[in-house]
Amino acid sequence: MMKKLTAGFSILELILISVMAALGIAVKPVVGNLARLITGPLAIPGGVLAGGIYMMFLIMAYGLTRGRLAGTLAALVQALLVIITGAGSHGVMSLLTYLLPGMAVDCVMFFACLGGRSRIRAAACFNAGIAANLTGTFMVGMILFDIPLVPLLLSLCVAALSGGLGGLLACYILKQIHKMEIL
Repeated sequence: MMKKLTAGFSILELILISVMAALGIAVKPVVGNLARLITGPLAIPGGVLAGGIYMMFLIMAYGLTRGRLAGTLAALVQALLVIITGAGSHGVMSLLTYLLPGMAVDCVMFFACLGGRSRIRAAACFNAGIAANLTGTFMVGMILFDIPLVPLLLSLCVAALSGGLGGLLACYILKQIHKMEIL
C-alpha cells in the first residue's frame, strides 16, 4: 500500500512532504500552548485555534509537490510520528485524527485544480484549510472528547476561521517560494 501511495513522487518530493509533516508536528506544542491561553476560558480545545497552523503544513506539502495525495501522505507521516514518539494524547486514534484532515486537503485541492489549473490559488488554500481544520476538530471534539453541542459548534466556527487563515498563510508562503524559483 505504501508503494502505491508514494508512486508518482520523486525523492525530493517525498523529502519535502516529510519535512512539512515534521514541521507541523514540531510547531504543535508551541502554537498549541499559546492558543490554549485564548481558548481555555471558552471551554474549547486549543488545537481548534492552533489547527490553522497545523493544517498549513498539509497544504504546503500539496503545493510544493502538486501530488494528488501529498496532503494525505504528510498527514500519515504526522500520525506515525505522533504514535511512535508518544507526542500525542490520542494513541492509535491519531491515525484517524491526522489522516482525515490530510484527505480533506487533497479532496479540496483536487477539485480546485480540475480543468488544468496548476497554479495554487488563495481560494483553494483557504477552503482546504477550512476543510482540514473542520475535519480534525470534528473528529477530536465529537469522537475523542465528546464535547457538548454548543462548545462543539463554537469550536467548529473557530476552526473554520483558523483553518482558512492557515490556508491563506500557506498560499502566501507557497507563492513566495515559487516566485524565488527555489523548487
